Amino acid sequence: MPENATDPWEYCLYIPNDPRAVTVSRRTLRLILTMHGLIRLADTAELLATELISNAVRHTKGPAALRVRWAAGVLRIGAWDADPRPPEPPVPLEQITDLEDGRGLALVRACADLWGWQPLAREGNRGKVVWCELAAA
Repeated sequence: MPENATDPWEYCLYIPNDPRAVTVSRRTLRLILTMHGLIRLADTAELLATELISNAVRHTKGPAALRVRWAAGVLRIGAWDADPRPPEPPVPLEQITDLEDGRGLALVRACADLWGWQPLAREGNRGKVVWCELAAA
């Protein structure tokens, strides 16, 4: 159990462009949340991280990263990838007809308290982070 559950923390897991990385990310996230006493957020956080990382691995060619941050009672989960193009806008869940494709960001929008994306440019590297937040309440 952490010394002080209110202290902020942040982790970043760099992953290859490999579908197996989604499982590694999900299991790593559960371990992080368990170690910080936030297991109550694990099921929803795993679903969200799975959708974000799946999109990063499936729709880009380069490496990706899972970013997890806790601050002020809010868990932020982000997926970085090297493609600077914005993600496709989510379709409302009730309009999804293909159960295998196109539901990722719709689930994120439905389950997260807040979500978004931002382009990144640092030291000549480009890309984006698609993120979502869960409040501990």
